[in-house]
Amino acid sequence: MSSPTDSESAIFPPESPVAASIAPQEMVGEGKAWGLCTALDLQDCHPDLIRNADHIRRYVVELCELIDMKRFGECQVVDFGSGRVAGYSMVQLISTSLISGHFANDTNTAYLDIFSCKGYDPAVVEAFSKDFFGARRSTTTVTLRY
Repeated sequence: MSSPTDSESAIFPPESPVAASIAPQEMVGEGKAWGLCTALDLQDCHPDLIRNADHIRRYVVELCELIDMKRFGECQVVDFGSGRVAGYSMVQLISTSLISGHFANDTNTAYLDIFSCKGYDPAVVEAFSKDFFGARRSTTTVTLRY
């Protein structure tokens, strides 16, 4: 798992005093950034977990509870594609934007995106997601959207 400092360095250079004093989730809101986008790549996931639609749906429910996001409608989970791109894709609208992902069977990799105009802690998302899908490694990029 990347440390929170690694995630913050995607927004600010490590030597920036701002990176050390303000968490990404506190940079979103009135008079601040419009939203926070976390792109999370999970490598070496447990194959059975990323090939299970019910497990993916449960991930969305538990993640939304963890980061206090309200789901809007049902989570869509569809298995499609062939070869390198075969696997489940997922989309969940939330009241403040959306959560999406693709699970690549060929490489046992998950690609998750969480975008919200309500702040949340990207490090919490990364740790939870990595554990939920049994990933051995993860890479996270955090971007403020204006």
